[in-house]
Amino acid sequence: MNLRKKLYIIVFYANTRSGRLFDQALLWAILISVLTVLLESVASLDEQYGAVFERVEWFFTLLFTFEYFLRIYISPTPRKYIFSFWGIIDFLAAVPLYLSLFYPGTQFLFVIRFLRFLRVFRVMKLARFTSEAKALSVALRSSMYKITIFFTSILILVLLLGTLMYVVEGKGEGFDSIPESIYWAIITITTVGYGDLVPQTSLGKFISSFVMIIGYAIIAVPTGIVTSEMSKNRTEKSVCRQCDHSNPEGARYCNHCGEKL
Repeated sequence: MNLRKKLYIIVFYANTRSGRLFDQALLWAILISVLTVLLESVASLDEQYGAVFERVEWFFTLLFTFEYFLRIYISPTPRKYIFSFWGIIDFLAAVPLYLSLFYPGTQFLFVIRFLRFLRVFRVMKLARFTSEAKALSVALRSSMYKITIFFTSILILVLLLGTLMYVVEGKGEGFDSIPESIYWAIITITTVGYGDLVPQTSLGKFISSFVMIIGYAIIAVPTGIVTSEMSKNRTEKSVCRQCDHSNPEGARYCNHCGEKL
C-alpha cells in the first residue's frame, strides 16, 4: 500500500486506530482555535494577550490550510471533495484569517470551524444520535404541509392584528405604519415583547392582552405537530435506534443488528 493510500485511510476514515487519533487531534485543534477567537473578542484579554492570540490563530490557520490541501491531494475524486459539504466547510475554516488581511474583523468568522465539530458523531460512532437526528428530519419533512399551513395562518393573523392596531392606536402612539404595527404584532404574539412599541389606548391594551394570551397557545402547535409525526413514524416502522433499520411492526429485536427495539 503506497503512502497516498495510507494517508487517505487515516484522514477520511475513523474505523482505524490511526484514523481515530487523527480525528480526535483535529477535534481538539478545532476546539482550541474557536476558543482562541472567543477570548480575543474580549477587549481586556485582547489588549493583554493580543499578540499570543494572533500567533495561535496563524498556527491553526496554516494547520487547517495544510490539512485542506492534503485532503484534496489524497482524495480519489478531488473535485467531488472540494464541492462536498465537508469540503466547503474545510475551506471556510481556513479562509477567515487570510481575508482579515484585506478586511479587518473577518477573522472572527473562525467560529465557522465549529461546524467541523460535527465530525464527533463519526469519530465517537454515536449511531444512536445520528439515528435520532434522521428520525427528526423525517418527522419535519412529514409535517411540512401542516407546518406551512400553520405559519400561513399566523402570517394572516399578524397582518390583521397589525392593521387593527394601526387603526386603533394611530400614528401619534408610535404605530406610524402598517409594517410597524405588524412588527409589534409579531413580537407580541411570540411573547418576546421588546417594549419599544407599546399601545397607549385602552382598546389597544385590551387587544395586546388578547394577542399575548393566544401567543402562548400558538407556540405549542408546531411542537405538537412534529412530536406527533415522530411518534407515528417510530410506532409504525419500529426503527432501530442503533442502526436505523426499519423493522416489521411489533418486532422486539432489530432483524439487521439484533439490537432490542
